[in-house]
Amino acid sequence: MTVPILSPEQVVERFTARIGSGIREARISERREGKKKNPHYTIWFEIDKELLRPAIEILIGIRFPHLSVIGANDLGDSIRLVYIFSIQYGEVKSEYMVTFAVTLQKSDLTIPTISDLIPGAVFGEREKQEFLGVKVIGIPDNRRLFLPDDFPAGVYPWRKDETGIPPGMVKDLWASRRPKDRPAPVVEIKEVSGIDAEPAKKTSESSKEDT
Repeated sequence: MTVPILSPEQVVERFTARIGSGIREARISERREGKKKNPHYTIWFEIDKELLRPAIEILIGIRFPHLSVIGANDLGDSIRLVYIFSIQYGEVKSEYMVTFAVTLQKSDLTIPTISDLIPGAVFGEREKQEFLGVKVIGIPDNRRLFLPDDFPAGVYPWRKDETGIPPGMVKDLWASRRPKDRPAPVVEIKEVSGIDAEPAKKTSESSKEDT
């Protein structure tokens, strides 16, 4: 069965018809690039977190999407997660970026996993857990992705509040929860003296003469 190609307006209409009450904002942005100035469209949805999975299921029903990235930002009293997809891949002039933005209050930083719908999403979900303190409900792999296992619990590098990196950790981050009996890493400071630099200068001049 041939899957119909939808216009940006038709994509928005499909979402508003099915989950319209949970869409806080829907808009279409257009940009034109290149010599021919062909239009490129980005569709933006601001939705409640309860509608994240239903929204992605609708997107899969249009044409199986490609997840580009899960972005995030600390807005002060909330965390915004931004799920960026492309749909109708390979269709000339009909491939669109579709973004779902979900705002989580810091009093309830939970979001359901989408990794069973989009398997590759698990890596972005793991990243948001360890860097922002977001709790992904149902995530199949709960391990840290970038931070070491002995990184302090309750410290989230991307947070801009009191749970972010404290000033004392910036200089000696290596020492965080380091065993007391482990010696500090030795850092050798190499200084280039005038005597050491002179032979190098002569060598350089000799090379020019040989050339």
